[in-house]
Amino acid sequence: MLIHVRHPEVYSHLGVVPPRGFLLHGPPGCGKTLLAQAIAGELELPMLKVAATEIVSGVSGESEQKLRELFDQAVVSAPCILFIDEIDAITPKREVASKDMERRIVAQLLTCMDDLNNLDATAQVLVIGATNRPDSLDPALRRAGRFDREICLGIPDEAAREKILKTLCRKLRLPASFDFHHLAHMTPGYVGADLMALCREAAMCTVSRVLIKLEEQECKDIRTGESVIGQGVEKGIEELDELQRLLKLLKEQDPLAEEQLQKLCIEMNDFIDALSSVQPSAKREGFVTVPDVTWADIGALEDIREELTMAILAPVQNPEQFKVLGLTTPAGVLLAGPPGCGKTLLAKAVANESGLNFISVKGPELLNMYVGESERAVRQVFQRARNSAPCVIFFDEVDALCPRRSDRESGASVRVVNQLLTEMDGLEARRQVFIMAATNRPDIIDPDILRPGRLDKTLYVGLPPPVDRFAILKTITKDGTRPPLDADVHLEEIAHDQRCNCYTGADLSALVREASVCTLRQEMALQNGKNRKGCMKISSDHAFFSLV
Repeated sequence: MLIHVRHPEVYSHLGVVPPRGFLLHGPPGCGKTLLAQAIAGELELPMLKVAATEIVSGVSGESEQKLRELFDQAVVSAPCILFIDEIDAITPKREVASKDMERRIVAQLLTCMDDLNNLDATAQVLVIGATNRPDSLDPALRRAGRFDREICLGIPDEAAREKILKTLCRKLRLPASFDFHHLAHMTPGYVGADLMALCREAAMCTVSRVLIKLEEQECKDIRTGESVIGQGVEKGIEELDELQRLLKLLKEQDPLAEEQLQKLCIEMNDFIDALSSVQPSAKREGFVTVPDVTWADIGALEDIREELTMAILAPVQNPEQFKVLGLTTPAGVLLAGPPGCGKTLLAKAVANESGLNFISVKGPELLNMYVGESERAVRQVFQRARNSAPCVIFFDEVDALCPRRSDRESGASVRVVNQLLTEMDGLEARRQVFIMAATNRPDIIDPDILRPGRLDKTLYVGLPPPVDRFAILKTITKDGTRPPLDADVHLEEIAHDQRCNCYTGADLSALVREASVCTLRQEMALQNGKNRKGCMKISSDHAFFSLV
């Protein structure tokens, strides 16, 4: 795309009109503007950077004149790059444009780009547009001869995040053994701007840890040997001291001593602390997230765990082997079973374990009262998943979204089912987009959804047997440590009790909670409000009372 800017003689010799522009699109913060600036900087070309809204004027005809002058200036300055940022602000679809001025601006931009093609083939001007809403642009702009190519900058995967972090941290003071790979694994869904904010927040954590907390420790050492004050008063004084130390540091106008600066080094723990305060852009928009549930939070279900690993984790971790065997289309998995058996937990754990992006769709939330809106919502979900690939789409309560179709029905639900079928296995490939669904009513789901190539693997998550109940109880109580269990409580005995025969994982979790409430109620009655939280333990009586 850039050859004609430096070597126009190539296209002139071939007799071909060179490409005149391309469109960069993708989520906010993924580096569209930065990439355009890097192109100009790497080739040492002048860059005319214009925010789209600068072209708009209140006087009729002046906006079009500004556009003409801008392209004339670009031709005079050639070779150069003309970069129009947030181009969707001035190029809406003309059939839905609310004002005539917007239609005229679009028409003028089309004419200016066509005039570049009518000039001599040696006109060394490259037009770059950037937007995060490519679907809102007028279709005439997106044809060949205008914006010839559309380059999507998606959400970076783990390998890309590692490279971005290494680039951002080149000038940071880090330990020699800093593990960029581990940090990249902990930041799924983060775009370049989020990673930059993460580095900045980690630096703030370092300042707080070294400059403020170190001074606090010195003050504590000085106070050693002083008389003991009441606990509440002491805490208030410490908070006041911290504020005073911070204000003192802010009011000091002299530069910090070299000894203090030498202690400043950003460590991995600072980045981990910063993760809690930096939310990724994709998650902030509400469609991509990574669950915090791990395999350690799930008791039993080893067989289903292994099946999910082969269906979803294996294609991501071993793509070469799958390619050799000709396995290209990712399989879909339907988790069926009674409520409370852990279907949603399994989906979250498999997404967390693999580090994949995760889109959770509650069954009926895509349905809309307006015609066509439900289908558009389905398309949007799959488009976002493709932009965030590799990604897992999880449809919870999928029976609400795709019920069995019949000859007598022709409403919105039928159209939604049809849209889902085409998105799952239609003309457009799903590359690295995995589908999981959960339901406790598999009998009312449309049969076409369950055919091979769509949700072709059905896993039954049933009621746990006594051995699995024991594993689930150990997981819920963190092996008897939280809530703390007395020595006379035997989880295995509770798991094998006849009264637990039809208990699901959710029921066992409710059992543990009820036993904790019984313990708390008894403790409050005995101690009359005294604080003895360190002595409270769940006894066998509480556990078996909760069973009743």
